Amino acid sequence: MSYLIISFSHKNTDIEMREKLAFGSDEDKDRFLKIILGNNLTKEAVLLSTCNRVEIITKSLNAHTSAKLILKELSKYSGVDYALLYKRADIYDNDGAVHHLFSVASALDSLVIGETQIVGQLKDAFRFSQSKGHCSQGVTRIMHYAFKCAATVRNATSLGTGSVSVASTAVAKAKDIIKNTKGVKALVIGAGEMSELTIKHLLSSGFDVILTSRNIKKAQVLANTFEQNVDVAPYESLTTLLGQVPIMITATSAPYPIITENNTPDVNFARHWFDIAVPRDIDDINKNGLEIYSVDDLQDIVNENMSLRATQAKTAYSIVSKMSLEFYDWLKSLDIEPVVKNLYVKAENVIDKKVEHAIKKGFIKAEDEENIRKLCQTVITEYLHTPSKRLKNISKNMECDIVVGTIQNMFELDNDENIEQYKCEHLSKN
Repeated sequence: MSYLIISFSHKNTDIEMREKLAFGSDEDKDRFLKIILGNNLTKEAVLLSTCNRVEIITKSLNAHTSAKLILKELSKYSGVDYALLYKRADIYDNDGAVHHLFSVASALDSLVIGETQIVGQLKDAFRFSQSKGHCSQGVTRIMHYAFKCAATVRNATSLGTGSVSVASTAVAKAKDIIKNTKGVKALVIGAGEMSELTIKHLLSSGFDVILTSRNIKKAQVLANTFEQNVDVAPYESLTTLLGQVPIMITATSAPYPIITENNTPDVNFARHWFDIAVPRDIDDINKNGLEIYSVDDLQDIVNENMSLRATQAKTAYSIVSKMSLEFYDWLKSLDIEPVVKNLYVKAENVIDKKVEHAIKKGFIKAEDEENIRKLCQTVITEYLHTPSKRLKNISKNMECDIVVGTIQNMFELDNDENIEQYKCEHLSKN
């Protein structure tokens, strides 16, 4: 089976298409995963859907055919023409899929290089798929190593430090516009993780923050987590607030625009609104003095971010490349271990059978059984020592799969691996 990843991101789609491709609820994700796993070719799947990307990570019997079937289902879900999806999609299999996933997990493929949210979002997507039974051994293995790679990149570089998220980039843009932020009110709409990051950066930049959300209790709980004062306003006062504040950043999970021409009052001062939600929260609005920035409009700061981090990114990419190769060595070693184990199990079974037969026929005495078994086991251990050692060494060679397959066939060995043996130890780590 092959690893297959179908990727849509800021690199190959605009925000309008990403809005259509976005999965807004767990129910939508679960339903889509069940559909693509029903095609008999896609055996495991994880779906990552964020404001900047949709990644469909799978283990497939036929990568080429499976990709087409998945894109056809994605076309039905999103309403985007299949031919356009196929043209825009970045499709990776095997080596390419591993390298791409490791790059995504390490925040090297993000709009903002080094942003700290993506690995957590990927872990959430993996946990969700696991909880629904949509992935097993194959995906668990690649995710285990992807998170290991992300941790290595984070520890070996400074990419995970500083202002490195879409939220912080929006705040940086707002600060650049306002210049002197002391006493300037900034409205945040939404009470999720992105809003929490936004508030954090607004406060550190000197803004006075007002928070509103449809879920006022959740908004109040969020506001209380900050040492500095964050005012919480009822969602019903949104229109009034939009006519009072010069800076607004919205990051809700609403499936449709919550800010339109109708609830945007006319004012006599400049306003700068940042929409970092996908689908977008702000409709197309034409008002004097109003500037609206979407995720894609933050590219200038992103480009500056990339140039400042170029050296660190180069180091990170070398880590990704190295660990992609290590991953395949690790996979091969996992294939070798059960073969070696089964050789010994097979030998033990032969010993059991022959000793019992010898006692039954009177060839040996029953009281000598334990000593004879020990002798047989010593012979088998010494006999299999060199082949076992060479098998473990051959895991690093290109012909590993052929050798393993030949031995399994020759000795009629079963591959009885247990997925619990390969739990992802990095899943609980941030």
